[in-house]
Amino acid sequence: MAEIDGIKSALEIAMEKLEGLGEATDEERLRWKYVPEGEKLAARYLGEDLNLVTELGQYDENAAGYIKEGAAEILIRNIDLPRDDLARKNNRRVMEGLKTLKKDKTSVENIYSKIRHLFSHYVEQGEQQRKQAYQTLKTEFEAKLRQALQQQMGPVVGAKIDAERQPQFREEWRRVLAQLDSQYLKLLDECRQELLAMP
Repeated sequence: MAEIDGIKSALEIAMEKLEGLGEATDEERLRWKYVPEGEKLAARYLGEDLNLVTELGQYDENAAGYIKEGAAEILIRNIDLPRDDLARKNNRRVMEGLKTLKKDKTSVENIYSKIRHLFSHYVEQGEQQRKQAYQTLKTEFEAKLRQALQQQMGPVVGAKIDAERQPQFREEWRRVLAQLDSQYLKLLDECRQELLAMP
């Protein structure tokens, strides 16, 4: 196949863009090296019983800033709705770790107050909403199943219909649950963004 003059390969275009970028700064090199180390440190912190202050003390001041940045990003992403005891325990651990990493402890605590209020609402009123939505969905689903059975087989007297065993019911419940949780996740994400923006 003959080469067509004037058409550059993807490699040539990429090489030209790289030349235009110039040499990486020392700050960029430090960031590239230490932010991923901070991410690994956060993952270890969540999985093991280690002390963040001790671990951070092993780095010089320049590196420690990037380590904290990487670790904070991972910890913030791990704040989740308190769906069960494991999630609650994980949230406590994450929030303790973040308080160690962030400079402005008062602002962090203010955001934590919002998060605690959100979690409290999720557990108390949210649980009530979920139970009510589940019962409504179950009743509606069983009525539809009964109607479908009657259309196919005629009157079905005394037949027990268990909606909870139906894959369609479970799939619909997951969708409803995700919809209910989405309002809480939106507010939680706003708090996460505030924490990310904080030094």
